[in-house]
Amino acid sequence: MVAANDFLSVAEYAARTAGKLLRDWTWQLDVREKGPSDLVTAADVASQELIQKILLGAFPSHGFLGEEKVSIAPDADGYRWIVDPLDGTTNYVRSIPAWAVSVALEQRGRIVAGVVYDPCRDECFTATAGGGAWLNGKPMRASGVERLEQAVVAMSLPAAVTDDAPALHEFCAVVLRAGAMRRIGSAALNLCYLAAGRFDAYWSSHTRIWDIAAGVLLATEAGATVTGRSGKRFDAEQPGFVAASTAALHCELFEALGGAHGSA
Repeated sequence: MVAANDFLSVAEYAARTAGKLLRDWTWQLDVREKGPSDLVTAADVASQELIQKILLGAFPSHGFLGEEKVSIAPDADGYRWIVDPLDGTTNYVRSIPAWAVSVALEQRGRIVAGVVYDPCRDECFTATAGGGAWLNGKPMRASGVERLEQAVVAMSLPAAVTDDAPALHEFCAVVLRAGAMRRIGSAALNLCYLAAGRFDAYWSSHTRIWDIAAGVLLATEAGATVTGRSGKRFDAEQPGFVAASTAALHCELFEALGGAHGSA
């Protein structure tokens, strides 16, 4: 039987190796449009192929889900790797140092191990279910902030935003109450920064499972509260969530987001 730390060790190796590849590709990008304001490069595909080769080379029976259109069903034990080979592609293309590689292992719908690697800062965020969250081998803990007026809050916007988009109404509702707002363009790093106590809260309405699978595990293992947008149990298969460092702050943020739509 493979231990969680053995899974994590292979995941970290895959994320770090892909991070090196992406740094080597920085100046030779072949960019095409994947959608409005949503860029994909050949580097995304090369990174995913490398990660898949490493992970399935170590665990050939496992399933695999990658952002770049690869889906292999979970094995008999329910194991499936969930990979975002380059989270923050627009930042990467523009040489903005806020992008990362995200690798998570799911077993029967539960994330059991996760790695997010930031090659620009050489920061590797790791977690196993029940084993805590770590940054370059040192334990992480979410902040103790409980009031929205004291909080540094991150948020994500959809790739294309219209003037009547709900996300803009939510931003306006929260920015008037929060201590400070940030948008860095990487869901994975937003969740890592929440886990590390750099951000106090984060919400999004349009994430996909590969964006956040590893990051949500990191945040929860660091003590943060994460729920779905309805306030019920978080489900990575559903778009959107609300996350905060403390339960009290989560309640305040959830209330502010509800107010953006005219609800309590």
